[in-house]
Amino acid sequence: MQSEEKPKLALLGGDKTVAIDVGDMFDWPIITEEDEQAVLGVLRARKMSGLDISKQFEAEFAQWCGCKYALTAPNGTSAIQEVMFAVGIGVGDEIIAPSLTYWATALQVYSLGGTVVFAEVDPETLCIDPDDIEHRITKRTKAIVVVHYLGYPCDMDRIMAIAEKHNIKVIEDVSHAQGSLYKGRMLGAIGHIGAMSLMTFKPFAIGEAGILVTNDRKYFERAIMFGHYLRQSEPGTITDPELAAIKGLPLGGYKNRLNQIAAAMGRVQLKYQKQRIAEVDKVMNYFTDRLEGLPGLRAHRPKKDSGDFKGGWYCPAMHYVPEELGGLSASRFCEAVRAEGVQDVFPGTNKPLHLHPVFNTVDIYGHGKPTRIANSDRDLRQPKGSLPITEKIASLIIRIPHFRRYRPEVIDVFANAFIKVCKNYKELLAGDKGGDEEVGSWNLSRIGR
Repeated sequence: MQSEEKPKLALLGGDKTVAIDVGDMFDWPIITEEDEQAVLGVLRARKMSGLDISKQFEAEFAQWCGCKYALTAPNGTSAIQEVMFAVGIGVGDEIIAPSLTYWATALQVYSLGGTVVFAEVDPETLCIDPDDIEHRITKRTKAIVVVHYLGYPCDMDRIMAIAEKHNIKVIEDVSHAQGSLYKGRMLGAIGHIGAMSLMTFKPFAIGEAGILVTNDRKYFERAIMFGHYLRQSEPGTITDPELAAIKGLPLGGYKNRLNQIAAAMGRVQLKYQKQRIAEVDKVMNYFTDRLEGLPGLRAHRPKKDSGDFKGGWYCPAMHYVPEELGGLSASRFCEAVRAEGVQDVFPGTNKPLHLHPVFNTVDIYGHGKPTRIANSDRDLRQPKGSLPITEKIASLIIRIPHFRRYRPEVIDVFANAFIKVCKNYKELLAGDKGGDEEVGSWNLSRIGR
């Protein structure tokens, strides 16, 4: 009997696997007439710079997160800066954060006179490794900033125990993980204070916005004092006598009021957030299940029945195991998948922050020495080789399509493209030029774009 001929890879002259109209499979956020009418209501009432709608959104968002307080900001970067100030980070203080993250997790600490010590990540979760935190704590350490990377929950029980032992605070950067759960608990409500971006690519997306959440009234009031001058004078807002005595001007010198167009959209989006990210979770798990057992690919998702939930699957990815594909580089593998008609499949993660000049050689404020060490009493720069897992991980991660609608007949076509490449990987080895040393980006959402 004649053996069935294997389909030829599109990269080598064969037909594309994905040649269908995918419609709105990738559209996000989901915008309906209800969103449009909410936005138009703000415009027509000329309330863009008001506070009433933002306060309503904050109250609803806090309830959704299971926190007492929420405070909006123009973007996630300013929200994270506010929480750093809120917990008391100032001149000479240190934070501990993962190097595998977007710069806005840590860079704002410079503006407060502090600096950052980077820790390793767990190679499976891609989140900060609890085993690499404690030995980095000094008398200057004020907080641990954890990032629920790509929506995967950090090991919060262990991290909170370390923080309690050393009397330091835990800041949750939830920018990848709005709606994600750790052992059934909402992220952002587990640490002492949380903050996140709500920009267009995020699981909860309302344009350009940020928000912080906390159960601590003191932190909430300090955040208001930092960048919300109009709110300071509202009756009952600032209850701390020391803060009340100096209210009227923003202590940080910033104006962090949210445009209420975003707040109005946020109120509508929040009504449907739970069901929408549940559908994303369903479709991404279906797609990942289709790839289960293929050589070279491993899922990046919480274990079933763990109580963890990867809400929204921000920038979904898979682990890449080149030795199972004859050493084929991730760059060559992704090139072949893209040729099959699957867009936005690229190797890489965020590049390691500890290797960027801003954290090594740049004197931002004119101290006469790099800012990283000007704000410290020691040279805490971390050269190449100091965080080997973080430095290597980009070449072992590939980005996969981010489906938003559960349509198995469409998803199966995309899965077949990956299956085809995995089964025919040997044909790609001869033309493999490598290049994985350069993969990744400082801006995660721009990888491959």
